[in-house]
Amino acid sequence: MASIVLIYASMTGNTEEIAEAIAKGIREAGVEPVMKSVLDAVASELEQYDGILLGAYTWGDGDLPDEFVDFYEEMDRLRLNNKKAAAFGSCDSVYPEYGVAVDQLIEKLEQQGAEVVLPGLKIELAPSPQEAEECSRFGFDFARHVLGQLT
Repeated sequence: MASIVLIYASMTGNTEEIAEAIAKGIREAGVEPVMKSVLDAVASELEQYDGILLGAYTWGDGDLPDEFVDFYEEMDRLRLNNKKAAAFGSCDSVYPEYGVAVDQLIEKLEQQGAEVVLPGLKIELAPSPQEAEECSRFGFDFARHVLGQLT
């Protein structure tokens, strides 16, 4: 059975809410994801999973959250070849750069050899009920990629 890890950083709960909606979709596809706050995770454990989802809010004008920085830097030592991956996060259109943390996570995953199978999912602040459904579909589709049901 395929294994998926979902690691996220959430200050106000918005990114965690997105992560939970994504996890719901993964479960609907028949996979039980491992969910962790980035504060409870170490980057090296990513190598143990078939699928990797990383989520972070964008801090300020386009930075990763402080709590994600060490994990992000630890990823430099990883080889994520043959891993399916995607990234998501809550964003705020008040800032000139929208959802840059999601883009940074995608770039890092690709640099380490992962195959990013879905475009980054960016949600304005907290997900509306319709956006929560979009998050769930994102998780479902991601799980299908990991299971080899989508290419």
